[in-house]
Amino acid sequence: MQRNFHVGLFGVALFGGSAVVIVHAAELQTRTIEAFDRYMAATEVRMATERGGDVPFLWVDRQPEPERVEALRRLEVGEVVIERLQTRDSSGKDIKIPKGMVHHWVGTVRIPEVTLEETIAMVQDYRHYADIYSPHIRQSALLGRDGNRFRFSLQLHVKKIVTVVVNAEYDAVFELLDARRAWVPTYATRIAEVENLDTPEEREKPIGDDRGFLWRLNTHCSFEQRDADTYMQCELVSLSRGMPFLLSAFIKPFVSGIPKETLTFTLESGRGHLTDSGG
Repeated sequence: MQRNFHVGLFGVALFGGSAVVIVHAAELQTRTIEAFDRYMAATEVRMATERGGDVPFLWVDRQPEPERVEALRRLEVGEVVIERLQTRDSSGKDIKIPKGMVHHWVGTVRIPEVTLEETIAMVQDYRHYADIYSPHIRQSALLGRDGNRFRFSLQLHVKKIVTVVVNAEYDAVFELLDARRAWVPTYATRIAEVENLDTPEEREKPIGDDRGFLWRLNTHCSFEQRDADTYMQCELVSLSRGMPFLLSAFIKPFVSGIPKETLTFTLESGRGHLTDSGG
């Protein structure tokens, strides 16, 4: 049986259990950006308490005791521990994002027999990200460095029902909190979706006027060395387009799954590179 739907911005066709998603252009609105900025500001207020020592530094250590013990056990056996987060305003209410969706995840991995210094050296090796994180990163370049501030560019590639390719530029600052802890906030300063990849017609779509899979991307990573191991935690907050209510049940798991899977892949690939190379 074949059923066809076309509602608003999304067209979804289901054929014998397979899915094809046709996503038309969306415009990034000022009110969407302003709401995301409020969400990010509230999130960073919480992060400041973690860096300052008011609460435990890593997410796993802030969990209730049974959950903390289980998370540490999973990390010990090599799992990536990843959870969805949600920031609320100072009164405890949800921060609404008109015409947009926030994707907020935190992931942690244990890197055995690798020091904090070795881990940070890998994270700063932006020129080789296309090797370390292939195939999700197709191209990488260091654009500049000023002390502990780095500017770099990546071409991101995600294929999940549809293919999404994005050119992005970033700004990252490395802060050594003490001999065993570091904190690295990274902000995408430019995000442009690419169409007609690897053809003579390849080009960037107008920024903010594309399919809306990735409009904002901020990643805050925390690193802590414990004995001979280093724990790497990355908290990802991204913004994508909103969606019509009638299609949200079908599309939202697909769109929300991309940040989670990308974060998991990043943590696993970074650990694999460090352990395979002996640090």
